[in-house]
Amino acid sequence: MPDININIGQSGLKQLLRQQITNNFLLEKHEVAPLFSLLPAALQRTAICFLASDNKYYASDDNTANFNPYHSGQYTIFLYFLSNELYLNREHTLADKVYFLNKTLNCLDLFYQIELPEVFFLDHPVGSVLGRAKYGNYFTFQQNCTVGGNHGIYPHLGENVRLFAGATVIGNSTLGNNVFVSAGAYIKDQDIPDNTIVFGSSPNLTLISKPTEYFLKSSPFKIHREA
Repeated sequence: MPDININIGQSGLKQLLRQQITNNFLLEKHEVAPLFSLLPAALQRTAICFLASDNKYYASDDNTANFNPYHSGQYTIFLYFLSNELYLNREHTLADKVYFLNKTLNCLDLFYQIELPEVFFLDHPVGSVLGRAKYGNYFTFQQNCTVGGNHGIYPHLGENVRLFAGATVIGNSTLGNNVFVSAGAYIKDQDIPDNTIVFGSSPNLTLISKPTEYFLKSSPFKIHREA
């Protein structure tokens, strides 16, 4: 398991989870064991995600992931991974509670059946709703973003897609690799090529092509900064 430093310790994290779920939704006695048994798997996924980040609050120079449950963005990512682990292990009621806890505390909708990539990053994501799209690795989003369906069809997002504040991607849309969707942009049932900045609203989008390096140099991920 990758090294992860939990600033309140794993016992403190267990106590925090137990109390938060109990206070908000009731935690049955029989749910405590599966909740805690799946904690290591969720922490491992959290560590992998954090260690890919170039943000000093997420990873140390000694290749240790830093996890502060009182950092809203970090706790959001962890709770998503925990709810997804519970879902994958058929603990559906408990997955509901952890998902709802994330929604209650952090004010965004990351449903546990959504398959977010191994590595993603969020920046003040209040008000965002991510639907059942296909998400490529190194996905990033900000506040009030929406990814959703249109007539039951959902988008496909490539690697290093970045949604800035208020961006929307819905329906039969395919975004290539290295795509930045600018603040307030609205994409519906359209394809966006690699290495593109998107402005405006469908069907009248403005697409600006840039070299790959443009998208990598501002990436929040180590792998892109080192490229």
